[in-house]
Amino acid sequence: MKKSGNYSGIDCFRLIAALLIVAIHTSPLLSFNETADFILTRIIARVAVPFFFMTSGFFLISRYSCNHEKLKVFIKKTAIIYGIAILIYIPINIYKGYFSMDNLLPNIIKDIVFDGTFYHLWYLPASIIGAAIAWYMVKRWGYSKALIVCVILYIIGMFGDSYFGIAEQVGVLKQFYTLIFQLSDYTRNGIFFAPIFFVLGGMIADTNFKSSFQINGIAFVVTFVLMFVEAMTLHTFEVQRHDSMYVFLPVCMFFLFQLLLYWKKKRFTLIRMAALIIYIIHPMMIVIVHFLSKFLGDIIVENSLVNYLVVCLLSILFSMIATVVINNFTASRKSIKKKWCFETERAWIELNLDNLAYNVNALQKVMPEKSTLMAVVKTQAYGHGAFQIATSLNQMGVKAFAVATIDEGIQLRTYGISGEILILGYTNPNRAKELKKYDLMQTLIDMKYAKALNRQGITVKAHIKIDTGMNRLGVSFENINEVKMIFSMKYIKVCGIYTHLCCADSLLPEDVEFSENQIDNFYYLIDKLKERGVQIPKVHIQSSYGLLNYPQLACDYVRIGIALYGVLSKSDKNTRVKLDLHPVLSLKARVVLIRSVSKQDTVSYGRSFQAKRDSLIAIVSIGYGDGVPRELSCQKGGVLIRGQYAPIVGRICMDQLAVDITEIEDVSVGNVATLIGFDTIDISAPNVAEHFDSISNELLCRMGTRLPIIIK
Repeated sequence: MKKSGNYSGIDCFRLIAALLIVAIHTSPLLSFNETADFILTRIIARVAVPFFFMTSGFFLISRYSCNHEKLKVFIKKTAIIYGIAILIYIPINIYKGYFSMDNLLPNIIKDIVFDGTFYHLWYLPASIIGAAIAWYMVKRWGYSKALIVCVILYIIGMFGDSYFGIAEQVGVLKQFYTLIFQLSDYTRNGIFFAPIFFVLGGMIADTNFKSSFQINGIAFVVTFVLMFVEAMTLHTFEVQRHDSMYVFLPVCMFFLFQLLLYWKKKRFTLIRMAALIIYIIHPMMIVIVHFLSKFLGDIIVENSLVNYLVVCLLSILFSMIATVVINNFTASRKSIKKKWCFETERAWIELNLDNLAYNVNALQKVMPEKSTLMAVVKTQAYGHGAFQIATSLNQMGVKAFAVATIDEGIQLRTYGISGEILILGYTNPNRAKELKKYDLMQTLIDMKYAKALNRQGITVKAHIKIDTGMNRLGVSFENINEVKMIFSMKYIKVCGIYTHLCCADSLLPEDVEFSENQIDNFYYLIDKLKERGVQIPKVHIQSSYGLLNYPQLACDYVRIGIALYGVLSKSDKNTRVKLDLHPVLSLKARVVLIRSVSKQDTVSYGRSFQAKRDSLIAIVSIGYGDGVPRELSCQKGGVLIRGQYAPIVGRICMDQLAVDITEIEDVSVGNVATLIGFDTIDISAPNVAEHFDSISNELLCRMGTRLPIIIK
């Protein structure tokens, strides 16, 4: 599930949750019925804070990450808000005699870290601690293990909260919780309470739960009823120390949150800020209402429902005014920042992940029924960005990947990629421990290599590469005994066996004959192994062109590389299976300078371009250091500016190139130049590659690591 979108349900429930929290602190129904008030404030309203935690987790927590920047930003923003809130309530704390308590410094530290310096502010330090705990657990262990640990923490917290009456009957537990309560007044905090909801929020975002609205609705109603019965039972027997942590609360929240995700319309962005302000400011409004009661009458404090409504009204009015002020201030800052970025951004790769999803679906439709797509993401996913592509594919449900090196495989694991990862190339046998640690599958490139890896004494998963005629890597298909020996090696766990077709992209009769011979050679080996009692693991032969030209092969995997990214190696699409694939990558840069060049003047290194007329030249901030082939110099290549083609003039430099825009009207500094992609007309990767006698694969892999990647 993408963590961006029109989550109207989440936005609207923020306001509902904020008003429920106001209810907790004002007890709206207490003047009418104590039980009814308990149901509202201690059962229904208990979904509010977990909802806020889950919302933060939904947009923050992910096993897919290349850095900790999002966590740092979240903690920084929350800490700033917490600091402002602390300052706001200092006058009230002084009035209440907070600073005259015994052991002031230890209590201040305890309140700042766990309990909050005012009764409702505990949520903010809990968010900081809970987010950090959840982030690092998910990052290190994945969701399953992180959730188990969070459940254990939650259970520990629960027996210091709603089930404390049971725990205090056991001497050891009573001593344990007595110690905890010296550090924090409640187990409803960032250690025991918050992490489980952060993890659940992230898990919902990262995992494709496919339950229908009806199923989620029924599950929510059932779990809420169970939580209601649980809470009323605990209340009846007076077991609680506090009424925050119920057994069925996390389960109930799981289904409630998924229900909210079904409402996807226009986002109500102002509500997000308003709900936070209501949460922070409503105790101040409670104080103001008590002050106003001296002038407006006691009914606004004595009648609990009226008191609640007045507090809500004042909180909402204050939040609306504050939100408008803050929004106008931040909008002006963003516009300044946007203008600055516009003027300084030089070049970038732009990815269309919707096209990636389309290609995955299109390729899977033509794959044999029981075949699994193995996404080839080596060399930074053919220049597209391994992190962006692999994490997106994993979220789409792709569970098999291929890379070229062990370091690429380790990188995928650090990004949080789950599933199988096959290393197609050589790995030093001395790195066997890393192969096992990161659960990588190593290609066995020949018999000698297999023996060397086996001698490490570390069980390693592997695929056997079979050379069927390419004469590159692999054990010869004729060496049946050698292949059989590999299956019997003690420390080699053979998970697959495969070959590679060297001319599958060609439909020339002689090339088709050669490919068919390769296929026959592979299956000859497989049949001989079966005859000798070898249990055949998963097999794979096809790459992108192998699928498009030999779709009849029913293998366990199909290794899709270049086609996954919406292009083929060459512009000639003469394949047996025709697919309308959509390019994922665009390459763009900015026009940073426009200069007039007189007839006979030269441009760039070597004076290789001499103007044959008075010309207008645009300097574009991209060069061969960013992956643009230098072979495209001197009008062999070009760019699109304002939907028109501008040829490259002179030699391409490391960091910039020049194009002739004499025939293009209204070009200005800051305009976008498209080197690969669509702008009224199309410049495709295969066409660009043909201009320097190459293929799309090489062109895309040239994309330099210094180019930022932007998701369209």
